[in-house]
Amino acid sequence: MGMWASLDAMWEMPAEKRIFGAVLLFSWTVYLWETFLAQRQRRIYKTTTHVPLELGQIMDSETFEKSRLYQLDKSTFSFWSGLYSEIEGTLILLFGGIPYLWRLSGRFCGYAGFGPEYEITQSLVFLLLATLFSASTGLPWSLYNTFVIEEKHGFNQQTLGFFMKDAIKKFVVTQCILLPVSSLLLYIIKIGGDYFFIYAWLFTLVVSLVLVTIYADYIAPLFDKFTPLPEGKLKQEIEVMAKSIDFPLTKVYVVEGSKRSSHSNAYFYGFFKNKRIVLFDTLLEEYSVLNRDIQEESGMEPRSDGEGDSEEIKAKVKSKKQGCKNEEVLAVLGHELGHWKLGHTVKNIIISQMNSFLCFFLFAVLIGRKELFAAFGFYDSQPTLIGLLIIFQFIFSPYNEVPVCFSHGPGNPWKARAKSPNLELPTAAQTSTQ
Repeated sequence: MGMWASLDAMWEMPAEKRIFGAVLLFSWTVYLWETFLAQRQRRIYKTTTHVPLELGQIMDSETFEKSRLYQLDKSTFSFWSGLYSEIEGTLILLFGGIPYLWRLSGRFCGYAGFGPEYEITQSLVFLLLATLFSASTGLPWSLYNTFVIEEKHGFNQQTLGFFMKDAIKKFVVTQCILLPVSSLLLYIIKIGGDYFFIYAWLFTLVVSLVLVTIYADYIAPLFDKFTPLPEGKLKQEIEVMAKSIDFPLTKVYVVEGSKRSSHSNAYFYGFFKNKRIVLFDTLLEEYSVLNRDIQEESGMEPRSDGEGDSEEIKAKVKSKKQGCKNEEVLAVLGHELGHWKLGHTVKNIIISQMNSFLCFFLFAVLIGRKELFAAFGFYDSQPTLIGLLIIFQFIFSPYNEVPVCFSHGPGNPWKARAKSPNLELPTAAQTSTQ
C-alpha cells in the first residue's frame, strides 16, 4: 500500500516536479549501474594476479603486473571523479545553478548595454561562463590524473607549465569555434520557422564536415608538430597495404605526441580521394624521441648494426625501448583500414546523421512545452539555448544511453582511431593506447 500511495502522490505533483524528479532519478540510476559494473571489473583487477593462459605466449608477468596496477589506480580515480561529477551535477540542479548562471549572464550583458532582447548575446555569455566553470572544476582532477597517476606509471612527459599553457590554448580554441557556431545555430532556430529543425540539422552537418576538413591542417598543428613520415621501409609497406585494398592514401604523418605522454595512438582521416594517416611518434620504435633519450642517458649512441655496444646498454635499451615494430604498426593500421574497406565509416556517418536529424525533430516538438523550462527554474522565459540544454542533455538522457554507433562509439564518425596492440599496458616499453 505504501508504495502505491507514493506513486499516486508522485503523479499528483505538478508536471514540472515530475520531470525534474525523473531526470534526477534516471541520472543516479545510470550512475549506480555503471559504478556497479566498474566495481565488478575492479575486483577482476585485484584478484587476477597471474597472466591468463590465453596471454601466456604474448605477455610476461612483469608487463601484466604493471598493467594490472595501472588499471587499479585508474579505476580508483574514475570512481572518485565520477562520484564528484554526479554530486556536482545534482547540486547544480537542486540549487538552481542553471537559471542563476543565465541571470548572471544577463547582468553582464546589461553592464555592456545589451538588454533582454539580445538573447543570442546573453546565450554566448552563458556558454562562456559555463565552459569556464567546467574547466575550472575539472582542472584539479586533470592535474591529479596527469601528475600523479600517469606520472606514477611512467606515462606523463609534461611539465606543469606546458600543461597549463596547453589547457589555456585548448580553452581559447574551443571558444573560438563554439561561440560563432552556437550563435549561428541559435539564429537559424530563431528565423527558421516551422521547419527550423531541418535547417539546424543541415547547418550542424556542414559545420562537422568543415571541422573535419580543416582539423588536421589548421587546428591540430596549434598543439602538436606534424611531419611527413620519412621515406623508408615502413612508409613503403603502408603504401603497399593501402594500395592492396584501394585505400586512396595521399600522405602519412608522424605527430610529436611524446611531449605530452608516452601513450601511443594512430588515426586516419579525410574525404573521398584524399585520405591521410597520422602516427604518433611513440607508436614507432625507430622514430620515438623517448628511445633517443634512453640512448643519451646511456652516455653513447648505439650503432645501427649493434656492434661495439656494451651489454649493459643493449639491456637498458631493450628493457625500456618504446614503440612497435613495423609489422605491429601495420597490424594496427590494417584493423582500421578494414573498417574503411567494409564500409563501416560510411555506415557510421549515415547512422549518426539520422540520429542527429531525429534529435532536432524531437527538439522542435518539445521546445514549446513550458513545463520543461519550469522544471529547471525558468518560469518567465524560454531561452532557445536553455531549451537545447534541457532537451538534449536531460530529456534525451534515456535515449542517449542507447548505443547508436557501432564502430568507435559516439566520437567523430569521420576520424577512425587505431589502437596500439598494447592496450593500456604500462609496459617497460611504455607503449599503449591513449
